[in-house]
Amino acid sequence: MTDTRASRSKWPLFVAAIGGAVVGAALLQTWNGTTGRARTEAIVRDYILDHPEILPEAMKRLQTRETGQLVSRHRPALEIPFKGAWAGDAKGDVTLVMFTDYSCGYCRASVGDVDRLLATDKKLKVVWREIPILGPGSEAAAHAALAAAQQGRYLDFHRRMFAAGPPDGANLARVQKEAGVTVVTDPDGAITREIDTNLALARELGMTGTPTFVIGRNILQGAVGYDALAKAIADARKAT
Repeated sequence: MTDTRASRSKWPLFVAAIGGAVVGAALLQTWNGTTGRARTEAIVRDYILDHPEILPEAMKRLQTRETGQLVSRHRPALEIPFKGAWAGDAKGDVTLVMFTDYSCGYCRASVGDVDRLLATDKKLKVVWREIPILGPGSEAAAHAALAAAQQGRYLDFHRRMFAAGPPDGANLARVQKEAGVTVVTDPDGAITREIDTNLALARELGMTGTPTFVIGRNILQGAVGYDALAKAIADARKAT
């Protein structure tokens, strides 16, 4: 899922990146005194026209590099969890960050994938970030989830809430009771601030929906499945 406005704004950088692939030849001719700027531009243009297959790969590399820089800039805010809203190895060598909404069917479909990763990868840390973007039910469930985190019951609540279906009033009340979560209160505003911070992070990273996973320097959007998540984790390990 790509914002076309963002794609257009990156076009000058993209062309510059393509030009780098052939600028060596142009500079060699410049050194010999046989060309100038117009000749360099002609060489770049001709190379692109002769090899159009490089365009998708070059654009992908540019986007990957920019995504990695963006993630690195926000890594502390991404990977430091809210209270108990995390699971796995506290000192894990890789952290999987999942932005989630309890009204999101694709998030519900991804619960089993994340649970499988936690069961099989003992060096993994998972951090959940609540972004209630799908209505009042999402907002109520996100507040309840973060209250559960404060009470040391986040993962139990998280699993039960997704298993219960859409977070309507009856489902939410039942899950809170089953998970042993007391009435949701936010006397110091910590829960509200956490949600506001998560929404701001989602905007900064250009997220277009849930679930969104941040692993290493990569952002994966949608219910990508266990294999894609496991590969991203393996790639992150290789990069450390």
